[in-house]
Amino acid sequence: MTDRPHATAEQYERWYKRDCARCGRHRDFAAHWPDGHVCRTCHDRALRLRGHCPSCGQDRILPALAESRPVCTRCAGFRQSYTCSRCGSEGKLHGGRRCTRCTLDNRLAELLGDGTGEVRPELRPLHAALVAMDNPLSGLTWLYQPYVPVFLRGLGTGEITLTHKAFDELEPWRAAEHLRELLMGCALLPPVDKQILLFERWLHGYLPDLPDPSRARILRQFTTWQVLPWLRRRAEGRPLGTHTRNSAAAQVRRAAEFLAWLAREGRTLAECGQADLDRWHVAHRDHEHHSLRPFLRWAMHTEQMPALTIPRHEIRQQAPISQHRRIGLLRRLLTDDTPALRTRVAAVLVLLYAQPLSRIVRLTTADILLDGDQVLIRLRDPPSPVPEPFAALLLALRDSRTNMRTATNPNSPWLFPGRRSGQPLRPEGLATLLRELGIPTRLGRTAALRQLVLQAPAPVVASTLGFHHSHTARLVGDAGGTWSHYAPGDHGTRGGKSDSPVPTARHRPVHTETET
Repeated sequence: MTDRPHATAEQYERWYKRDCARCGRHRDFAAHWPDGHVCRTCHDRALRLRGHCPSCGQDRILPALAESRPVCTRCAGFRQSYTCSRCGSEGKLHGGRRCTRCTLDNRLAELLGDGTGEVRPELRPLHAALVAMDNPLSGLTWLYQPYVPVFLRGLGTGEITLTHKAFDELEPWRAAEHLRELLMGCALLPPVDKQILLFERWLHGYLPDLPDPSRARILRQFTTWQVLPWLRRRAEGRPLGTHTRNSAAAQVRRAAEFLAWLAREGRTLAECGQADLDRWHVAHRDHEHHSLRPFLRWAMHTEQMPALTIPRHEIRQQAPISQHRRIGLLRRLLTDDTPALRTRVAAVLVLLYAQPLSRIVRLTTADILLDGDQVLIRLRDPPSPVPEPFAALLLALRDSRTNMRTATNPNSPWLFPGRRSGQPLRPEGLATLLRELGIPTRLGRTAALRQLVLQAPAPVVASTLGFHHSHTARLVGDAGGTWSHYAPGDHGTRGGKSDSPVPTARHRPVHTETET
């Protein structure tokens, strides 16, 4: 093998390439087995197959083939041994004839060592979590990425302290953030919402680049007393999504643009008048109006600008999909098992319960409840009944979630776990999956919510599914409903029976489409 770099093309072809006995491709061979030469891809895939050998009945790896059945190496007469020289388990071997897990263990001990040959005591939880991951090959692959060994070695020697401030200064930031999330998952760093950390990192690079120090001072006050507290309040209980962080950054950028516009007009923030504010709104688009409103309200509240009337933000909405199309999409999602299970469940939550993607990805396995033979889902309190056959799909997803084989999510509570430690799937990623499936997310949600307020009082729909009561009340009028005089709130009990139509496991689900 050491002669490979010096071999000519003809020699390389003659020495190292063969037709694979498994896939038939002409490639570099990894081993010569009784059925012929096998390429690296087929070699590694075969070594991952494990079970009871049909010939001897032992629980072993089954890389060989006998009459088209996978059998163990002993029954197939393999000359090679795939037994780890350290732990004795069978599988793919690396340097020193060690299995993948033992190789990962050795490499991590080397990187996280404190110079005495032992893992730094503070980092032992990280070492244990990485070694114990269900798929150690992904951890070993991670260690070969640029900068990862540098960061781990710095943690081992103490050059990188176990503080958030130390990780704020590391580059590249993506590799540093992933390691920070692993450390928070192991309780080696205090938990801080990932999106808040990313926003602060962006802010520390954005504010110093502003040309006017007075504008930077105003924006620093705005972010310190308005934006960051808003983010922290929203992060209580459940992590933020990327959309929330982007909204916060848009507020800061729009405020900076507004201050720059005032400067070009020869005005300061304190001198801004109603005519100035109206002219800015006329010259800018709707999403810019929406992003600037928090800054204007804060500036007026703190008396940094006069109390003015903020022009009303008009929301232009497309017509929702028809009820016939919504029912057709639900029927396809519930009967066609071709799409991925998590995509089907997410799409049904959109079309049946009108849930936004940012809320769907934050559902946990604890939000799926059983009350006898009735399945419930906690979108808000009280939990909502789940009709069949969607209940079966929901339970199947809870018991067979994806992205659970790495050290990032060994015990993830999320119903839609992501690839990052402690984080659910990103709403943007889920939106892409639904778009590829042909699901009109926003228009489908609007159609579902309009149908729901026609079936039940708007306050009940609002409290059960997590919407603002004014939003559902407006939809009642738009949809031609008759619940406008229903009084919201707790109506108490009479004669031991509750008068409130809030659905429970014994009530008829108010948001279930009988057509499905």
